Amino acid sequence: MPIFELPDLPSDLIGVALRTIVIYLFLVLALRLAGKREMGQLSVLDLVLVLVIANSVQNAMVGQNVSVWGGIMAVIALILTDRALIMLRSRSSTFERWFEGEPTMLVRDGRVLDDAMRREGVDRHELEQALREHGYIELSDIRLAVLEVDGTISVIGATGEESTTAPIGRRNRRKSAI
Repeated sequence: MPIFELPDLPSDLIGVALRTIVIYLFLVLALRLAGKREMGQLSVLDLVLVLVIANSVQNAMVGQNVSVWGGIMAVIALILTDRALIMLRSRSSTFERWFEGEPTMLVRDGRVLDDAMRREGVDRHELEQALREHGYIELSDIRLAVLEVDGTISVIGATGEESTTAPIGRRNRRKSAI
């Protein structure tokens, strides 16, 4: 007998809606806990993961109800749940901070902040690549590099000019001269 067993929800239309909402909220929580880094540009591995997750949760959302109406109910539940979360996020700064996160400084005055890098799951090669994409080669030329909540890195040079954001992801992990 399993230590922890979740009750099974029915596969009628209301059950499909409830199943879909539970799966949606679980995925939002799981992706939020995965961190900002995962929200940047998708690599091949990230894309495959998204596709496999989508396939694996499909049955959990609709259960035995594989009818057109079951699919429609799942879509309606997803859209309504998404809209409700967007409304909550826009009305509560606490919920917005938890839901979106906050930017994380990765470089300050030419110094890499190793604890922040480790906490956010960004490695040195990914940071160096993002800096090169902004046109910087030397760390001493960087006043600030910030991992934004959407997974991009913003860079402000030592002279104060701001560069556009560059996505960060698990791609092109080449060594550089930085």
